Amino acid sequence: MKKIIFFVAALILTVKAIAQAEPANYIAAITKFTQYYNHDQPDSIYSMFSAEMKTALPIDNFKPTTVQLKSQYGNLIKTDFVRITQSLAVYKAIFQNSTFLLNLALNAQNKLTGLLLSPYIADKAAPGVTLDPSLDETPILLKTLTGTISGSLVIPKNPSGKIPVVLIIADAGPTDRDGNNVKTGVSANTYKLLANDLGKNGIASVRYDKRLVGESMTKGKEAELRVEDYSDDAMGLTNMLNDDPRFSKIIFFGHGEGALVAALAVNDSPVKGFISAEWNAEKADKILTDQFKSKPLFQQDEFKAFMDSLKKGKTTPNIDPALYYIARPSIQNFIMSLCRYEPIKGIKRIKVPILIIQGTTDKVVATESGQKFKKAKSDAVLLEIKNMNHILKEAPADEEQNIATYSKPDLPLKPELIPAIVEFINKVR
Repeated sequence: MKKIIFFVAALILTVKAIAQAEPANYIAAITKFTQYYNHDQPDSIYSMFSAEMKTALPIDNFKPTTVQLKSQYGNLIKTDFVRITQSLAVYKAIFQNSTFLLNLALNAQNKLTGLLLSPYIADKAAPGVTLDPSLDETPILLKTLTGTISGSLVIPKNPSGKIPVVLIIADAGPTDRDGNNVKTGVSANTYKLLANDLGKNGIASVRYDKRLVGESMTKGKEAELRVEDYSDDAMGLTNMLNDDPRFSKIIFFGHGEGALVAALAVNDSPVKGFISAEWNAEKADKILTDQFKSKPLFQQDEFKAFMDSLKKGKTTPNIDPALYYIARPSIQNFIMSLCRYEPIKGIKRIKVPILIIQGTTDKVVATESGQKFKKAKSDAVLLEIKNMNHILKEAPADEEQNIATYSKPDLPLKPELIPAIVEFINKVR
């Protein structure tokens, strides 16, 4: 049988993609579509169509196409959000017998105005960074109770004696060892650029794929993940590096959420220094709640009820589909673990020298966070870098231009960054 293309409406858009979170109305629409499709309810899918869609595609034409699709490709097992460009959202749609890109568009009334299955081509990894010829890169592997953590060690080829090594701890979400996140469209290579620049200054580094990311393998599932698991992995890697005679001292470099992970691990690890980059000083529950201030009041109320339950140690299995992108059942235990910790109290407890790095054009973490940390830990060094954004690159305050740097893998790190890090590491004893 020839492969069919499930074409409902042609939607031709010429727009500029900007990586962003999956909108709540699209979460609700894709959830309903999946439910109706898997339960053989084409009439219910058709009820989601706008008037224009129904005119363009009568139900007598739509239903046979849907039946044929189900017969050939089976149930829709999973949909992964890829990106959204204005009113068109793109999902990786995994059916029992094949995988497609599902393009879905909604109007102002949240009715479907476009629905298209197109061939799926696996996302290409971000263009690689070519390491300096003076450096070697070798794989490392940490065995844990539930699997393995896969990483990369970058080290100068001809070091003169023992040298420092930096453990790079990644930001939130499925961020890989290079600092890229396919799900949100980040392909900036921040951590590999950092490893290269440190290496050229005689400092080794280890970066690694988090649990459930890249080449790291685990028997656990997303629903079993806790922030403490990340700190356990950091401590395991630190102990491995501490046993390596090539290294004189170990420094933590935590980026974003990775700084919190590093703070949980630092006092129980043989670490000599702590670098936090773009760490939010606010608790996770406040950060998440603030994201809902621009949402409709009913969604704010639903999210508040969800957060109130979490604070009592209770999850919400039957969460509103509109909240899935931020509070789906499988990540609620992780959010609960994250909300237990107060970054300001965390930095106060750190016993080793601290360098706080804060960019002034970070659109994720306000500049005031760096100042709050400095106030809480007066002996820490605060480095504010003008016109540096969350991924540690030169970026203006304009949001669109700022976010555009997230997909520029060859754009170098902000020039002031590396000299300050190198100076801090060399002073640590």
